[in-house]
Amino acid sequence: EPGSSIYSRTRLINLDNSTRLANAYEFANISQVPRLAITMGISTILKAKRIILLAWGQGKAPVIRKAVEGNVTESVPASLLQNHSDCTFYLDEAATAELTRFKSPWLTGEIEWTSKMIKKAVVNMAMKLGKPVLSLTDIDYNEYGLGDLLIEHGDAYEINLKVYYMLRDSITGWPGGKPDAYIPAHPERSEPYPKRCLIFSPHPDDDIISMGGTFQRLHDQGHEVHVAYQTSGNIAVTDEFVTRFLDFAVGFEEIAGINSDKSENIFQDVRGYLASKKPNQVDTPFIRSIKGLIRRCEARATCRYVGIKEEGIHFLNLPFYETGTIEKAPMGEADIQITIDLLREIKPHQVFAAGDLADPHGTHKVCLDIIFEALKRIKADGDEWIKDCWLWLYKGAWQEWDISEIEMSIPMSPDQVRQKRYGIFIHQSQKDAVPFQGSDA
Repeated sequence: EPGSSIYSRTRLINLDNSTRLANAYEFANISQVPRLAITMGISTILKAKRIILLAWGQGKAPVIRKAVEGNVTESVPASLLQNHSDCTFYLDEAATAELTRFKSPWLTGEIEWTSKMIKKAVVNMAMKLGKPVLSLTDIDYNEYGLGDLLIEHGDAYEINLKVYYMLRDSITGWPGGKPDAYIPAHPERSEPYPKRCLIFSPHPDDDIISMGGTFQRLHDQGHEVHVAYQTSGNIAVTDEFVTRFLDFAVGFEEIAGINSDKSENIFQDVRGYLASKKPNQVDTPFIRSIKGLIRRCEARATCRYVGIKEEGIHFLNLPFYETGTIEKAPMGEADIQITIDLLREIKPHQVFAAGDLADPHGTHKVCLDIIFEALKRIKADGDEWIKDCWLWLYKGAWQEWDISEIEMSIPMSPDQVRQKRYGIFIHQSQKDAVPFQGSDA
């Protein structure tokens, strides 16, 4: 725990807020995370002959950097492991993202200066110095450890221009390509037009939250847009919403002159069950179906708001998600086949998929792995349309792209931002008192 002394031993402690946030995904929300826990003290850990530390995921990257490269401090207990004679860190690629040898490899040795690496180095330098790219000087390059770049590619002026052009060319108001226009450095093709665009949304709100501006622009510019909601998202609906909508269903039948006795009985049974439900108890399949229906209605309403027709809305309900608990099953053959069937039905020119793998429950990663595997199999089978299909990864709900990583960015006016915001507000079950809040809630 942050603040643990190097002399601390195994004991009962009051959990730090950062620890409770990190474990909130195992519970309905942070309020249900225990405040007390038994922790092994630093002194006890350092007495071990060998220490192995495991970490994975983008969320661990900042603390790994502090633990491995930062000063030894009690505010970052893992940094105290630097004093141990036999300590090994085992990390996945995402957890290493903030380490110097991965984030700024030019500072640890000689590298091959590709265009991508030049862009990353110069953008990072500009961000750190707080200067526009075009204002960087030879002195800045030398002081930031980029002297080798000057030797290989000329003076700062030429390099600045090269990076500026790369950044400029990534900005476009035409995410589907501008028809009947030849723009050499445009991130998307101008032809064919209109394109068939398939947006994969892991949960029923990721499309409008993470790429709502692009979503709207693709439709407004005449492309054939399809949205595939990969999971039902049912565990993210509160019990209160279930009773609210069942109450509405009973009232609707009464207004319409339909016999509401059966629905009234169902409503009372569900309300009684929910009233006696224990914390973290798994919902019945019937209640999960109602929660899934609520999210489908919200997703449909969002698509209608954007202008998508009913035939462009697809609910995949991938089986791996339907465990009823936070922990999901690994991707299975059924998940892959459902995705393959949809791709072959639409034959898209553009596929948009969620690439923000920092989703704490891991659903986004499983959904992306399913898409990758489906596309891989289709390509192996020799489908002709796959040769003209481009895959774009978007981020936004849990993680943002670094500026140097962005290959296409869509500028939005204040009116367009407001329009996107209204689309997000349609997801009322996710707007107020949601079960799984972010760390900034």
